[in-house]
Amino acid sequence: MSNQEKYISSNPVTLELESFDELIENSLKGPALLEFNRIYYGRRDHKKIEIKAASKLYAHHNNFDIASYEFPSQVEHTRRPRIVRVGIIQHSIAIPTDIFPIDKQREAIFVKVRKMIETGVNEGANIICLQEAWSMPFAFCTREKQPWCEFAESAEEGASILFLKQLAAQHGVVIISPILERDTAHGDVIWNTAVVINESGKVIGKHRKNHIPRVGDFNESTYYLEGNTGHPVFDTTFGKIAINICYGRHHPQNWMMFGINGAEIVFNPSATVAGLSEHLWGIEARNAAIANSYFTCAINRVGTETFPNEFTSGDGKPAHKEFGHFYGSSYVTAPDGTRTPGLSRVRDGVLIAKLDLNMCRQIKDKWGFTMTQRLSLYADSLNKAVDLNYNQQIISNN
Repeated sequence: MSNQEKYISSNPVTLELESFDELIENSLKGPALLEFNRIYYGRRDHKKIEIKAASKLYAHHNNFDIASYEFPSQVEHTRRPRIVRVGIIQHSIAIPTDIFPIDKQREAIFVKVRKMIETGVNEGANIICLQEAWSMPFAFCTREKQPWCEFAESAEEGASILFLKQLAAQHGVVIISPILERDTAHGDVIWNTAVVINESGKVIGKHRKNHIPRVGDFNESTYYLEGNTGHPVFDTTFGKIAINICYGRHHPQNWMMFGINGAEIVFNPSATVAGLSEHLWGIEARNAAIANSYFTCAINRVGTETFPNEFTSGDGKPAHKEFGHFYGSSYVTAPDGTRTPGLSRVRDGVLIAKLDLNMCRQIKDKWGFTMTQRLSLYADSLNKAVDLNYNQQIISNN
């Protein structure tokens, strides 16, 4: 009996594959594995970077995985390498949602995430991005306003932001904090927001989620509407970065605009469950990296979250208190389409990727996608398409 068959027989009801990438590595050997890697990941060798023994031991004791990879680029005559290390973090909630009050739930996540951030720093991370709504359970499926709206906080002085400001300044890293924002300056409106904190602990800006899902349990328009911040790119000490929050990954134009505005790395903090769009997960951020000649970092939370009250999905199926398994699988893709293996589907994890930002221009020169994309043609066509009296450009068979 194979390892997978043993796993299935011992977990007949709640099967969750631990890791697609480990399954492949354990199933294929030698030339077959190298050829699979070439076809699927874009390179035979994952370019692993050895993790420090202290980091391995600390991660083991605190029950999270850690991995590190690099994307070397061509040596140039006129530019020095522009090396940056990004750290992406996926994690489960820390304590049950139906027993503890909001402040205790958030504080318990802080304890967990601090350890993961500091481990990423110990492995050289310069920019760290957390998952969507990292400091709370993903309660939007419940469509209940209380107590979940109590997690909403200021993007400048909220509890999560103050916590990360201190860590950013202490360790000299840029931290991206996706939170539920409470906009007190505009009538206490709530937004799904990613806050960028620089290495001095200063909030340099924020981006609000452009596209809001209305599918199944992900009916998030109950809490917030589409963002009003456009497609900002943040020019940090370590490179030009942008944040395409969760559902925005399904919209190619969203990815494109971050590239047009000069992004070199686009982070995609997400929360998505098995059975919904997992077959798209490994494709969308990777396609965006290819089409726009920048690095992409896809981050998904992990675990199954249970809520006190039952809710329905509007699909005729019975009410339930949880809406699926967040499958992690966070990964990084380079502009040439090569990618890292993903983190675990079932465990917390930190992934470090060593990037040379010079690769962005090198790939633009090689493939010419940005040079040949015909923006003026699209702009003219789109301008016509939004007209109330638009006629589709269809050629009749008469």
